[in-house]
Amino acid sequence: MFIYQHIFEKKAIHLLCCLCFFPGHSSLFPVEDSFLDDGRGDQSLHSGLNSPHCFPHQNGERVERYSRKVFVGGLPPDIDEDEITASFRRFGSLVVDWPHKAESKSYFPPKGYAFLLFQEEGSVQALIDACIEEDGKLYLCVSSPTIKDKPVQIRPWNLNDSDFVMDGSQPLDPRKTIFVGGVPRPLRAVELAMIMDRLYGGVCYAGIDTDPELKYPKGAGRVAFSNQQSYIAAISARFVQLQHGDIDKRSIHFTIYSVRRFVMF
Repeated sequence: MFIYQHIFEKKAIHLLCCLCFFPGHSSLFPVEDSFLDDGRGDQSLHSGLNSPHCFPHQNGERVERYSRKVFVGGLPPDIDEDEITASFRRFGSLVVDWPHKAESKSYFPPKGYAFLLFQEEGSVQALIDACIEEDGKLYLCVSSPTIKDKPVQIRPWNLNDSDFVMDGSQPLDPRKTIFVGGVPRPLRAVELAMIMDRLYGGVCYAGIDTDPELKYPKGAGRVAFSNQQSYIAAISARFVQLQHGDIDKRSIHFTIYSVRRFVMF
């Protein structure tokens, strides 16, 4: 009973935050993909890649567990879009994309990474099943004209990593909530919560903002505090340096959302 109550509270908090703080899930922090996804990020797999990939509703429908957008890093330098598509087509229909692809008109990912946009979420699950796990990371061998069977990193986004309730006994107060820009894409909500709680204390909830269609991180998040002292300490700092996995240190910018733009209901 406690587990079901916790899940219900978690979903209710997520819905409240989406309605109050991110109408339409629009990004408040337009950050370049090339800055956030450099192919060196580490997607922790502790959130259950080895567990069953979907859970049925009571009416038997399948519940999505992963974003249909998947990061792939460490690609061979001479692999082009068609070859990437051919390498992953066996998992389902997909489109290959990378930052500024349309503007550059290049057939090669400029920085050795790309995004796989699958038509079906089940394709992501099939891709994960085909990967090899090593040191908490997923790899799949991909070939190019000059390189055969090069291991590339596959980094799926688990939808459960978008929200984390640290203290379910505390109500969410918009007046004690900060918005965080420049969040590295691999960073999970639980990790954002732990970082902020270690720095300022009093964190009761953290969420990663995702786009409404693909449900992939947009480079922004939100953190709710249980007390005014922690909230003031966070917004007074404005910037914080973070180290996460293989990601270089970078600044995260705190921004206060206008109370006048909250949705009233």
